[in-house]
Amino acid sequence: MIISSNREPNLEEFHALVNTATNRLNDDAKSKASYYITRGAQKLEDDVLGFLDDSAKGTKFEGTIEKISGQRFPDIVAAKYYGVEVKSSKDEKWISLGGSVNESTRVESVERIFLTFGKLTDPVEFRSRPYEDCLSEVVVTHYPRYKIDMNLSKGSTIFDKMNTTYDDLRFSQNPVGAIVKYYKRQLADGESLWWTGENLRIEQSELNFAKIRLWDTLSSGEQVNLKVSGMALFPELFGDSLNKYKRYTLWLTATHNVVSPSLRDSFSAGGRVIVPSLRNHGAIPRVLVNSSLFQREITEFLYNEQDEVLCETWNVSKIYSNRLEQWVNLMPISAKYQKKEFPIRQIISEIFQV
Repeated sequence: MIISSNREPNLEEFHALVNTATNRLNDDAKSKASYYITRGAQKLEDDVLGFLDDSAKGTKFEGTIEKISGQRFPDIVAAKYYGVEVKSSKDEKWISLGGSVNESTRVESVERIFLTFGKLTDPVEFRSRPYEDCLSEVVVTHYPRYKIDMNLSKGSTIFDKMNTTYDDLRFSQNPVGAIVKYYKRQLADGESLWWTGENLRIEQSELNFAKIRLWDTLSSGEQVNLKVSGMALFPELFGDSLNKYKRYTLWLTATHNVVSPSLRDSFSAGGRVIVPSLRNHGAIPRVLVNSSLFQREITEFLYNEQDEVLCETWNVSKIYSNRLEQWVNLMPISAKYQKKEFPIRQIISEIFQV
């Protein structure tokens, strides 16, 4: 595919359109901060679409802007050849996960993409940049994805580090293979790469890779953070299935480069315990007791995690505004017990007051 330099409207005109829409978003946010703070990823796409539409009036882009339904990339297309991907964060960081490296869901006609990023915390702020200018690294969830950093300085993209360009990499026959070779060259003595050909999605035909660490070498703080993440992302950890650690183990390795030969000890060591506030349920599994100790941390994690990550790990198609309640409702589905009458949802509901 050839990238055109003489499109009509041209790239400079699209850049101007995106800048105008971004400025209007920032002006609107000054008086409507509380509105934007409540916006999730999909709702924010509608906001960005509205300001792009309004800014396009009287320009060559008028009537050409549309939101693309489904899991496509980018979220919004303008004049067939241009696109806007919408991302957001609920904290002060200008960092997020980008799309997959192989871009299998990319709208074929789109040649140039801008990223519009909303920092949805007071004060609300929006920024827009060319997509490839804010891709700092490649990270792994269940497949290699770009890491977005809106504060990335010029010359610091993953493509600069690899001595290539965004377009050259995405049009290559094996972009993930090139990335694996790059990261292999960065390894220090004693480090290695981990990868697996067992994919959780059809799209994941590439190699997943990460440096390996042992659980017992982590600081106590990092262990707590990973326990909290595990309980939030993988509700099956609250069940009694012998297989309940499989997905969490893969996730630990793929996303945090951590392996543990005894994860059970980290979550369930000590057997069952009687908790005074839950005495009517008798002795309950230690993992439930642990969740009560990290109630605030789990709740914060649920509301700060990106929708797409929760959809992946929860195996759901939509994340609701009351994430805590959705997580609690997943318990009887995910956390299986040999004794079917075990009131897992009721206990979790009482712990988290849902």
